[in-house]
Amino acid sequence: MKSFIGSLVYCFSLLLVDLCESYDLNNPSYVLAQSYAQRRNHALPHRTLSPAATDSQCRSRPLDLVFIIDSSRSVRPGEFEKVKIFLADMVDTLDVGPDATRVAVVNYASTVKIEFLLKNHLTKDSIKQAINRIEPLAAGTMTGMAIKKAMDEAFTEKSGARPKSKNISKVAIIVTDGRPQDQVEEVSAAARASGIEIYAVGVDRADMRSLKLMASNPLEDHVFYVETYGVIEKLTSKFRETLCGMDPCAMGHDCEHICVSSGSSFYCKCRKGYILNEDQKTCSLKHMDACEMGHSCQHICVSSGDSYHCKCRSGFVLNNDMQTCSIRGAGAYGHGDSVHRGDRNRKNGGDGNRKNGGDQNGEGSASADACALGHDCQHICISSGSSYYCSCPPGFVLMQDKRSCFKASDGDGDGSASLDYCALGHECEHVCVNDDSSYHCECRQGFVLQEDKKTCSKKQVKVEIVQDPCMCEARLAFQRQTQTSLQDLNAKLAAVTRKVEQMENMLGRM
Repeated sequence: MKSFIGSLVYCFSLLLVDLCESYDLNNPSYVLAQSYAQRRNHALPHRTLSPAATDSQCRSRPLDLVFIIDSSRSVRPGEFEKVKIFLADMVDTLDVGPDATRVAVVNYASTVKIEFLLKNHLTKDSIKQAINRIEPLAAGTMTGMAIKKAMDEAFTEKSGARPKSKNISKVAIIVTDGRPQDQVEEVSAAARASGIEIYAVGVDRADMRSLKLMASNPLEDHVFYVETYGVIEKLTSKFRETLCGMDPCAMGHDCEHICVSSGSSFYCKCRKGYILNEDQKTCSLKHMDACEMGHSCQHICVSSGDSYHCKCRSGFVLNNDMQTCSIRGAGAYGHGDSVHRGDRNRKNGGDGNRKNGGDQNGEGSASADACALGHDCQHICISSGSSYYCSCPPGFVLMQDKRSCFKASDGDGDGSASLDYCALGHECEHVCVNDDSSYHCECRQGFVLQEDKKTCSKKQVKVEIVQDPCMCEARLAFQRQTQTSLQDLNAKLAAVTRKVEQMENMLGRM
């Protein structure tokens, strides 16, 4: 029995030796401590950022943004410093200010601490200095409790959140590397229902199912994952694309013609030749008289203030309906009757005038004006023998139906008229763009054009897995995991050793 226990102890010893010889740990505890010391001496407010982080400022609507960060025991000191650097980089990409984005930080482990509120710091430097002072709490992972505290205290008007009437988006970004030790599904649903948009960032050992339970829909836009804290800073650009770069016009507007972004808001403009109506949204043709607005005159429309009256061309007289015209001396008849007569003539094998070499009564008088017999021209009807064709007044162009007219626009400012095909009607779901002879469709930012070249769908952003190209951080993670395994083996070996000693004492007494 004593020999067996001794052999077991010897085997554990060999296992430890093999592990140590197989993996060059490079003293991971020293590496992490060095990284931590470097970060502590590296003041966040004075950190030099890449041009991408500083050149592209957030042009989106203002936000009430709360970071909810995990500082439990599993987040090592050096890793927590990297989280703080990530927060500082995020602040640098935002347009921060009292009327722009406001930032708060909620720190949690087994307890929850609001580090600072939305109203406390309203400049980038002040926020980054406050982030630099945050210390880890070091025990537990009560994520659900942290979300509830953020909802009940951090996102309140008392704490600096804007009232609902301001229509300011409320956004929470949760950063965690573990599995919540409390329930997150119900409290996250309540937070989302209150109007808070939740992004979940998982690191290393994070539980993906919990991230999905916390995040807003669509999940592919609100769930992110990175392998280590060493590459979490690379998510800054991803969030810049998500939270920034979408101007107010791209987010939706009710302008009839043109939307112009102005800071966090927008205003409407009209295309050339139009003026903005009193509602500041819709447009009307500029200086358009009553006739240009549309009329029912068969021949000539004459504007008279806000109204108009009809006239006939030479050789015609105005009928009793004050709209249609008849040949002088042929007797007045209604427009509807003239169409009926024309239809009856065609049913009898063509134009009665042509058939009889004169009028339909065979009296040899001048044939009736084709336009006078009835036409469907919107503006001007021009007789041509026994038929007619339509024309438009100056400033208008004839449509493809050869009947309707549309006002031409001087798009290039050179006096040449070009047709606004988009205004004539289009099938684009988002944006219609005029071409030389037609139009094409485009989508607002964040959307892509479908195969039908008309409809748009939201750009798919899959769950991000950011990798470490040089595998430096991955190696450190492996070394830490190996060190943890060694510590577990040492503990087990110590337990076995105690058992051996107890057995030896028992055998000695026997």
